[in-house]
Amino acid sequence: MKIELIDVPFDGFGRDGHQARAASALRDAGLVDALAPHTVQDGDALNLPTFETGRGPQTGLLNEPALLAMVEQLNERVVAAVSDGVFPVVVGGDCALLLGVVTALRDAVERPGLLFLDGHEDTTPLDVVEDGEAANCEIGLLLGVTGRLLTGPLAERLPALEVSGLTMLGQRDDQRRRRFNVGSVSGLGVWSRPLDQMRHDPVAAARAATAYLRANTDRWWLHVDLDVLDPEVFGAQGLPDYPDEPDGLDLAQLTAVTTEAIGGGGCAGLSVAIYDPDQDPDGSDAAATVELVRETIRAHR
Repeated sequence: MKIELIDVPFDGFGRDGHQARAASALRDAGLVDALAPHTVQDGDALNLPTFETGRGPQTGLLNEPALLAMVEQLNERVVAAVSDGVFPVVVGGDCALLLGVVTALRDAVERPGLLFLDGHEDTTPLDVVEDGEAANCEIGLLLGVTGRLLTGPLAERLPALEVSGLTMLGQRDDQRRRRFNVGSVSGLGVWSRPLDQMRHDPVAAARAATAYLRANTDRWWLHVDLDVLDPEVFGAQGLPDYPDEPDGLDLAQLTAVTTEAIGGGGCAGLSVAIYDPDQDPDGSDAAATVELVRETIRAHR
């Protein structure tokens, strides 16, 4: 298999470092070696403008210039890779990277799919995103259930995903969604197994999710938001201090899910997001993330 490793030096809050430094920290922890024995096509990191902490006029979201540039560049890179039979591995940043990845998959195949591993559903409407972070609303934008206030190039790319093309595993954000009066996407017909429904048998949940995707899509993307993990076992997950969102999968459970899923066939690419090296002074979470990628890629077929 030929792999293209794509670094995303993006932080959704426009901060210096944090998720923007994730890809370089993971490389230092051995990420390239973890992709062996596959051939790694190691391109340049995305070239993003200087980060901004304010909200932008086209999206109402933070760090808008870098967000829009990230979406455009990821779209181009992923379309080219998938069309050439190359497997993209996208690391760094946050879940907003899916706005580039999924629109690219939609441009490359007729029926795109997404297996979304995350502690949150990420469907907060733009007008109630309190902190302005795009990673709180990208699934809603991709499905078209929010985003009517968007203008500019991002609005032109959306929506990009059908309800039948999405599976979700590991969410535990019921209290947060209730605070903003946001219903679950399961009410729209999205295939979903929240944490309390899948943790007792994560392998069976992954198998069911990928079987659904193989039946309903041409190719699908595997996305891992590391806040699907329990912050007690993985602290460097962006913002792990939500008081109403404790718990989560452990590393063995997450690895069992990703390896079962990617081993089922049909996966077009992988993304791993939300790792924050500024919260990982001894590098142990970087090493754990690299090992997760290693085991996941090893199971690909």
